[in-house]
Amino acid sequence: MAFSDEDKQAIKFLRETKGYTSRRFIKEFPEKGWSRSGLDKLLRKIDSIGSVQRLPGSGRPRSVRTVQNIEAVESLILSQEDLPQTHRSQRQIAREARIDRSSVRRIIKRDLRLKCFKKQKAHELTAENKQKRLDRSRQLLRRYPASLVNFIVFTDEKLFTVAAPSNSQNDRVYSSGQKRDISVDRLLRTRPTFTKSIMVSVGVSALGRTQMHFVEPGVKINGDYYRNTLLLQWLLPDIRELSEYFIFQQDSAPAHRARETVTLLETATPAFIAPNLWPPNSPDLNPVDYKIWSVMQEKVYRTKVRDVDDLRRRILDAWDELDQRVIDSAVKQWRVRLRACVEADGGQFEYKL
Repeated sequence: MAFSDEDKQAIKFLRETKGYTSRRFIKEFPEKGWSRSGLDKLLRKIDSIGSVQRLPGSGRPRSVRTVQNIEAVESLILSQEDLPQTHRSQRQIAREARIDRSSVRRIIKRDLRLKCFKKQKAHELTAENKQKRLDRSRQLLRRYPASLVNFIVFTDEKLFTVAAPSNSQNDRVYSSGQKRDISVDRLLRTRPTFTKSIMVSVGVSALGRTQMHFVEPGVKINGDYYRNTLLLQWLLPDIRELSEYFIFQQDSAPAHRARETVTLLETATPAFIAPNLWPPNSPDLNPVDYKIWSVMQEKVYRTKVRDVDDLRRRILDAWDELDQRVIDSAVKQWRVRLRACVEADGGQFEYKL
């Protein structure tokens, strides 16, 4: 068992004042689990130099993590000024600097004290997008204080495919043999060229959630289908069962901002967030987008999906299993995200959360 700093100071005091031996320490402090060899070594150090601290320059001398190599790694691991993406990977640095990758990792972590952050996917925003996101986020914050947020029903549609979405970044295969000796099934992740899919539509809020609604295969969600089927037949009746008063939210898809849709929502809902108030290109501001779909996706694709019927069953099961606390937590983040969007002048902000 290693000695803590407090242990070392206590051992030093008892050795110098009472002459404790290693055997005596073990007898007096059995709960510490000290080894006799470790105590003997520490006591010899105390007797010879009168200290329990490591002397400067002691230990194995550095052979690789030299000043020259540290500077070389620093110049290669960081992008050059005004030249993004000019950095090298750890493998490239090891090859160019002619040092081991493990040494490169130690230099990055211990000497340069750098942290690695994974890039995230995000919508590309134009200057016009950013300005609208900024202005509308400010308006939403003013119009919907925390006391009203729980009445907002956030809605969205999503396409689930039979073939699971893949992320090859961390999909690795480890083997003691050569690559050519590994079976094809282990090395390749195959995906059909044309995979079948299901479109779904939901609404969530602190009041509760709607049912999971499936769009008929081959149907295009135009203004007429959105109004007469998704809204009038499905979403709005579900939401009215949750509460007589609610605030309806939708994104700025063409079918959502159509004049007939706006007119319908003005008469069929107690209140709604108008299309000219919702920030464009903003899945990062809709709880369904930034939280619920990812939770659903994780549940649906735990194992390989067999067919469309299996996919439908999994979606329904995942929806039934979804804890309301997950929805509540996502809704609570809404104003936090609006403020983050304002602080970012309408730009990307998720990477900072």
